[in-house]
Amino acid sequence: MATVLFVVTGARTWTLGDGTAHPTGYWAEELLTPHRLLTDAGHDVAFTTPGGVAPVVDAGSLGEGDAEAIAALEGLATPLALAGIDPAEYDAVYYPGGHGPMQDLATDADSAALITATVAAGRPLAAVCHGLAALLPARAATGEPVVAGRRITGFSDEEERIGGLADRAPFLLESSLRELGADVVVSEPWSDHTVVDGLLITGQNPQSSASAARALVAALA
Repeated sequence: MATVLFVVTGARTWTLGDGTAHPTGYWAEELLTPHRLLTDAGHDVAFTTPGGVAPVVDAGSLGEGDAEAIAALEGLATPLALAGIDPAEYDAVYYPGGHGPMQDLATDADSAALITATVAAGRPLAAVCHGLAALLPARAATGEPVVAGRRITGFSDEEERIGGLADRAPFLLESSLRELGADVVVSEPWSDHTVVDGLLITGQNPQSSASAARALVAALA
């Protein structure tokens, strides 16, 4: 079966426009649900973070039993260092969200190179919610943004406003993706919405974690 690389934020805070350090990390559902669905389908999962730091979960995302489930995940507490990743060793790449990727993966050159190599090799690439921030710095061999002309979704500007951080955010994800030429299609706030454009799979929000994961399982079949 396949091995899927989960690229997880190593950030513990998100620096807002006013300089405030907003506590964050990865979003529990966006990591746990895809992990469960992929492993139930017989696939292996490996974890990586910038610098190989142990990732932290956004405390606001924890539901009943989530902390125990996270503690039981093999390899999450000791992830691989992103700089040492060989893209050819993985059959697919997945980015969970949480606001953490807006802090580190949105500008991480190693992550951008991984995305470029994965797309160029014709392997599945999936991202959910703020995990799509990792797509912002990725460029094709032509120099064009990897997302240019691609049909995707992601955490919407409206959802950021409802969440109360839009006015203080240093940038908004949906708007930033549109500025790079992406065809961003968003649905109603907090609705399950996944978009599949070839082997690029994107989910709008935590509610889309399962549908995005099922699309990735199908792409690996």
